[in-house]
Amino acid sequence: MITFVKFFFTMKHNLLSFIISFGILFSSNVKSQNITNKKNGGFIFTPEKEISYSPVKNQYKSGTCWSFSTQSFLESELARMGKPMVDLSDMFVVRNTYSQKGEKYVRMQGTINFGAGSEFHDAINVLRTNGVVPESAYPIKNGGKPELTESDKVLKAMLDEIIKRPNGDKLSPNWKDAFEAVLDAYYGKTPDSFEYNGKKYTPKSFAAELGLNADDYVAIGSYTHHPFYEQFIIEVSDNWSWGKIYNVPLDEMQKITDNAINNNFTVAWASDVSEFGFSFKNGVAIVPVKDKADMTQAEKDSAFSKPMEELNITQELRQAAFDNLSTTDDHGMHIIGSAKDQNGKRYYTVKNSWGTENNDLGGIFYVSTAYFKYKTTSILVHKKALPADIAKKLNIKQ
Repeated sequence: MITFVKFFFTMKHNLLSFIISFGILFSSNVKSQNITNKKNGGFIFTPEKEISYSPVKNQYKSGTCWSFSTQSFLESELARMGKPMVDLSDMFVVRNTYSQKGEKYVRMQGTINFGAGSEFHDAINVLRTNGVVPESAYPIKNGGKPELTESDKVLKAMLDEIIKRPNGDKLSPNWKDAFEAVLDAYYGKTPDSFEYNGKKYTPKSFAAELGLNADDYVAIGSYTHHPFYEQFIIEVSDNWSWGKIYNVPLDEMQKITDNAINNNFTVAWASDVSEFGFSFKNGVAIVPVKDKADMTQAEKDSAFSKPMEELNITQELRQAAFDNLSTTDDHGMHIIGSAKDQNGKRYYTVKNSWGTENNDLGGIFYVSTAYFKYKTTSILVHKKALPADIAKKLNIKQ
């Protein structure tokens, strides 16, 4: 999910900071009140369901949205379970994923994608294989502004040279140590153990203490080029690890999302954000009936000035957009609730990782159900968030 670098949104919502047994923790809730898009004054959103979420972060100049969104999702999971909402390290996930990605790249002789982008299941795999740590144990370098352009280029150039096997027909026995040393230089060495609130942990023991279990989470999508109710390897370039998602009909993917929200589960959301109808600046994502190419300039200028009629999204329309590459796997975000506009139309409330500046909504925006159905590439949910009938079809034990 390689994302675009943007600077947006200043958020005014209540932030409750408190100290409990795990140290300084954080939580935030949007008040149950109308939230008006003050930029254009046209949308008025009334919260329908609100779920606890952690403060908005900024991934800055990095394509690590998949890590920021998954860790945000897990932080909300902690709150749902009645646990402290610990600030989880995003770069711990990124650093460990690069290690796995580098080895896969070499094994595949450079034929898979190598870069900052990954998928939700990669973050969950790090939870499974490496554990999790708080931000304090593995903070972002460079003053909290992840800048990975240089490291991506250096690491890929290094791996490409290693694959050439310049010293003969075999790989150098030292290549992995050299690769890990470069990762440590850019990201920092991951801790074997750390102290948190006066107690010593390993990354795995900390995950266990928090009650985070990688096996509790499942990825879902909706595509007709694979059988429904089976798993398949989603064909997007950032799926370097060939992770599988469950396939369900479109109405059931939405049903899963609605069921999750209604039962206080949040949802990690991967989507195309390169559409004209996606306007983080204006705080909304919609699907106008007309294509941008068919709009007048006046229609383009007023597209986000007030709620409008949207395109009816079908399974066939969604599939066609994926097949012709107009739906691409751009960005990972975090669905934290739902709301309705002044006309009663339903939206999902989404937390982003592009900072809190330049807009009154402060990193939060609203996605119409039409946009969700049309441009979602996958979602990640707790398996208990699945409706029982769908879980049964997927053969998932809850």
